[in-house]
Parts: sequence; structure tokens; C-alpha cells
Amino acid sequence: MFYLDPADPRPLYEQIKEKLKRLIIDGLLTEHSPLPSVRELAVKLAINPNTIQKAYKDLEAEGFIYSKRGKGSFVASLGQNNQKRIEELLAVTEAYLKELSYLGAEKDSLLSLVKKIYKEETE
Repeated sequence: MFYLDPADPRPLYEQIKEKLKRLIIDGLLTEHSPLPSVRELAVKLAINPNTIQKAYKDLEAEGFIYSKRGKGSFVASLGQNNQKRIEELLAVTEAYLKELSYLGAEKDSLLSLVKKIYKEETE
């Protein structure tokens, strides 16, 4: 599935959370598909199950996954509990855009990036 980088200064649960988010965002994990159990992933990554549990808890709070008691964790549907997270990310994005503007980043390069992400034609 993925590996953890021991040289990465971030806590292991953050690395796990980021890697699972990337798999979901990139479409490699689809809506309602099951995630590995906490125990299974802990064994594969050779880390404490509590670390996996924290990553799953954070992903659930952000609306990326949901849990069913006794069944496990699954990838959430698009649009499920997303508005709060969208607002948080827009605030962070605004701060980054202001910094990019201050540093002299070209508006056209930023617009091209947005179009690329939204898979629109770039000129």
C-alpha cells in the first residue's frame, strides 16, 4: 500500500494520514471501499496500532473516511461532511496565495495550476 519514511520529521500518524488522503484524492481508494483494519495495517507497517487508530480518527474527523462498528473503516462519499473542511482549506489557500503574490509568483502560473488540478484545458 505505502511505506513510512523514517527520515520524515512528521509523526508517523501524520504520514499515514497524508498517504491515505493522497490515495483517496488520486482515486486509488474509491468511495465505500474498505481500508485495512487497524491491526492489519499496524502489522504491515510494524508500528503500534494506536498510531493507526489516531490517523483513522483524524481522517474521519476530516470527512475522508467513516467507520462502521464491527465492520471497519471505509472511504467516505464525496460531499459527505465536507463544507467545514472546504472552508478550512480555503483559508489556508488564501494565505498561501497572498504569500505567493508577495514573492512575485505569476498570476497566470497559479491559474494554470488551478486549471490543471480541475482538469481543464491549459493554454
